[in-house]
Amino acid sequence: MGAPMAGGPSTPALAAAVSGAGGLGMLASAYQSAEALRENIIATRTAGAEIFGANLFVVNEFDVDTPALARYREHLADLAEPCGVSIAESATFDDDGYHAKLDVLVDAALAVVSFTFGLPGDEDIARLHGAGTAVGVTVTNHEDARSAAALGADFLVVQGPNAGGHRSTFDPRIEPPARPLPDLLADVAADVDLPVVVAGGLSDRADVDMMLSLGAHGVSMGTALLRTPEAGTKSAHRRALTDPAFTETVVTRAFSGRPARGLRNRFHDELGPIAPAAYPQVNTLAGPLKSWAAANDDPQLTNLWAGTGWRSATEAPAAEVITGLLG
Repeated sequence: MGAPMAGGPSTPALAAAVSGAGGLGMLASAYQSAEALRENIIATRTAGAEIFGANLFVVNEFDVDTPALARYREHLADLAEPCGVSIAESATFDDDGYHAKLDVLVDAALAVVSFTFGLPGDEDIARLHGAGTAVGVTVTNHEDARSAAALGADFLVVQGPNAGGHRSTFDPRIEPPARPLPDLLADVAADVDLPVVVAGGLSDRADVDMMLSLGAHGVSMGTALLRTPEAGTKSAHRRALTDPAFTETVVTRAFSGRPARGLRNRFHDELGPIAPAAYPQVNTLAGPLKSWAAANDDPQLTNLWAGTGWRSATEAPAAEVITGLLG
């Protein structure tokens, strides 16, 4: 499975290339309108893909530490001022157009729809099943895996601590577990009788073989595809993946208010220690500065999502990457 990567990297061209090479291409729906999602589905089909899927964020509302969010906003404004970027005085909760996007996905009758950050409603699963769509839920612990199975999920994406991008913790206020992926897979397999796709820090054929030998039914790869020509990865992000100045990945709430792994940079160093568990409010406040950094090719002031195996990502076409992983 080509991991759905919101914010640009996942494109119709990438999804079609992954599916065309024998994998399962995935579109990301976050941070775009329902109509843009519909257009991306059409574009993926036009590119020749028949079997592919899409991912949907389940954005639940949690209590927010308002004073902590205000402090974050103040520090963010100080960081943004030299760039000429204005930061809003406040940000409110929104669900990223969940229901409108779900309607699009039901109408599209895709092969697969996966959910991240939480559980869909049982009626949502029923609608997708009625459209002939298999439903997956991304989990980071065996308790959430049991909940997903009880709700009627068809498969699980078990995400380990080395994964790039957002961790699919159901409650963003809780630190994501650091349990190694093989152990996490064993935990889930002992509790839940569902097919399992594993994700997190996997970078080559040896990693794929190892996880399959441990009982995984498939693997999800995202970071390995970030540098492919089909990916919509921003220029600053692409350069950072090969820049020796970037030496490690970190899990941070600095960019969105949810824990996510990316290359360590100035934004994380200055705002990571004070960023509250407030999603999507932190993400909304930080958006203008991240957009400015992307437009100005500045890798220090935007998120650079990457898993721990980022050094192995290449510029090879996506089909070549997938073929190499399939063996």
